Amino acid sequence: MHIAEGVLNTPGLIGGGVIAVTGTAIGLKKIEYKDMPRIAVLSSAFFVASLIHIPVGPASAHLILNGLAGIILGWASFPALLLALFLQAILFQFGGLTTLGVNTATMASASVLCFLFFRRMVKISNKFWNFTGGFLTGFFGVLLAGIFVASVLALNGEFFIPVAKMIVIAHIPVMVIEGILTGFVILFLKKIRPELLGGNQNINRQ
Repeated sequence: MHIAEGVLNTPGLIGGGVIAVTGTAIGLKKIEYKDMPRIAVLSSAFFVASLIHIPVGPASAHLILNGLAGIILGWASFPALLLALFLQAILFQFGGLTTLGVNTATMASASVLCFLFFRRMVKISNKFWNFTGGFLTGFFGVLLAGIFVASVLALNGEFFIPVAKMIVIAHIPVMVIEGILTGFVILFLKKIRPELLGGNQNINRQ
């Protein structure tokens, strides 16, 4: 779901950059040294999941895992995804440096919203609600990111409106797959590392 270079106008690039810088600054404030391993793991997972992609107009469809990153990292999703997107841009020319801010804003904003909406569902001691919270996190992580990308493209001109709709539709199977995957990952983490889903970590503070 990367937006390619040369597609967006200057206001869109600036707006995305401002959101990315603001979110990254908030995320960095919440990070402690002990949080670095989990941030590195989630950033790597996002990096790898996005490597296999199918072009959809000026963007692409692929696994994202931004919802999973959000539910574990909270606001730290911004610097984690920023790093992954930067490496993808310079190593594989996915997205681009000029659209790095916009791509970070669309992906990480969805991550943080999923964290804020569904974190209580994955924290409680109930497997049904844990899986449901995980599914909703994965599903809406992709859906919200798709809506944000589609909105940015649609605001860039009427020509991009059909492509914007196509991006959301193309990601419906991805939404379901990521929802199921995230649900099972949440259940697994509740068994072996429940502290990752708790509310007492520094990076999970609001």
